[in-house]
Amino acid sequence: MMTSYVNLKIWLLNFVTLFSILSLSHGRRANANFRVRAVNLGGWLVTEGWMKPSLFDGIPNKDFLDGTGLQFKSVTTRKYLCAESGGGTIIVANRTSASGWETFALWRLNEDTFRFRVFNKQFVGLDGINVVAVSNISTDSLTFHVVKESDNSNRVRIKASNGYFLQAKTEDLVTADGSEVNGWGDDDPSVFVMTIGKRMQGEYQVTSGYGPTKAHQVMKEHWKTFIVEDDFKFIASNGLNAVRIPIGWWIASDPTPPPPYVGGSLNALDKAFLWAQKYGLKIILDLHAAPGSQNGFEHSSSRDGSQEWGKTDETIQQTVHVIDFLTARYAKCQSLYAVELINEPLSPGVTLEALNKYYKAGYEAVRKHSSTAYVVLSNRIGPSNPRELFPLANGLMRSVIDVHYYNLFQDVFNDMTVQQNIDFIYNNRSSQLSFVTTSNGPLTFVGEWVAEWQVNGATKEDYQRFAKAQLDVYGRATFGWAYWAFKNVNNHWSLEWMVKNGYIKL
Repeated sequence: MMTSYVNLKIWLLNFVTLFSILSLSHGRRANANFRVRAVNLGGWLVTEGWMKPSLFDGIPNKDFLDGTGLQFKSVTTRKYLCAESGGGTIIVANRTSASGWETFALWRLNEDTFRFRVFNKQFVGLDGINVVAVSNISTDSLTFHVVKESDNSNRVRIKASNGYFLQAKTEDLVTADGSEVNGWGDDDPSVFVMTIGKRMQGEYQVTSGYGPTKAHQVMKEHWKTFIVEDDFKFIASNGLNAVRIPIGWWIASDPTPPPPYVGGSLNALDKAFLWAQKYGLKIILDLHAAPGSQNGFEHSSSRDGSQEWGKTDETIQQTVHVIDFLTARYAKCQSLYAVELINEPLSPGVTLEALNKYYKAGYEAVRKHSSTAYVVLSNRIGPSNPRELFPLANGLMRSVIDVHYYNLFQDVFNDMTVQQNIDFIYNNRSSQLSFVTTSNGPLTFVGEWVAEWQVNGATKEDYQRFAKAQLDVYGRATFGWAYWAFKNVNNHWSLEWMVKNGYIKL
């Protein structure tokens, strides 16, 4: 009897030990006593809404920033310039309406000089005097000046670097040989009506727009004043225990990052770690902008909306180096809690094969310096399987799957009432989170959400109910959640404003 009892105890001990090891490999047991209640500190990267509105005000010729989409309608043909087939040997002036092929994205060289990139990513140049778009290399492309009739006019001429103006001689013939100009009338083939379409306002646009000297001054002042020590004190005193800090890949080259970026972001991050330690906060390092841009959005510091990350091994290796650099620098800091290898890779531009390849290498880079930091794997946005990372994540110790939930940006939310939005959280979002939360799989993290919606005329009580619904549901995530963001020019996107004004109770 005693022998059986002893054997049973040994068996139970072995079982418990094995269960603990298996649980640790997926992270759940190790996280049982701590669940992240975090806020995103958007100010570490500059983009619209995450900064003081005045940040762009001092940029010379700020209507012409990198990535700005321009459309040109000839006053003589009364039709738009177009890169036929999205790019190639033919630039025409025969389109009655403007969309993708009729939009020319600016690459800003200085406040007066630009390159034009067309839909298929070729740059506009010349073949003799004919205007073409055949080069994929920026340095081989032609530069242009946009000459306005006046500051308040949308009539322009486009001057090529050969000294001549572009002319729409016919609907099918655009040349760069206009030398004589006769006013701004409708009979001049060198005159175009310009429409400014898409604008981009990210860190690339800010630093490129100001130029290196002024950009350094502007960014230094931004880092000094936007997120400060008192903010960490406020965060800690209001029921939060962590911050998710979005950073750009060029931080690994600080203090001399590649142009147009300027040094100083690493020093700002060092301060964040000191403040986090002082106020007992954990830090999730979030690589929000990867080289080449993983999603084409301005918050990933895309130059013109294109998405190049993961298409070459070079971008993957460069990103692994950034993760290695960051983990090596902060591994011994008590506040380092997790490293998010990349934010919001967009499918289908980022393939699952490329992402898994990077995640495996990024995970090893973290583990080289830390056995305790969690490694966060962001799900792809766009068409994808919510569990597509499970085969990889299940084999990684202390792994986390990051999902982002917004009742925004999709047509399905356009006509929803207050109650329908709240019901969507309790039903749809709850089901989505449950689907990626398994008892023996990776931890789950709602890394971005916001108490904003597409409801007009909502009351304060409506917002309170909407926020509470999300806190109820996202609080079930096994790793935790993070609100976007701590500070924002739009009140409901600002957790600081929401807490101070009684819209959210933590």
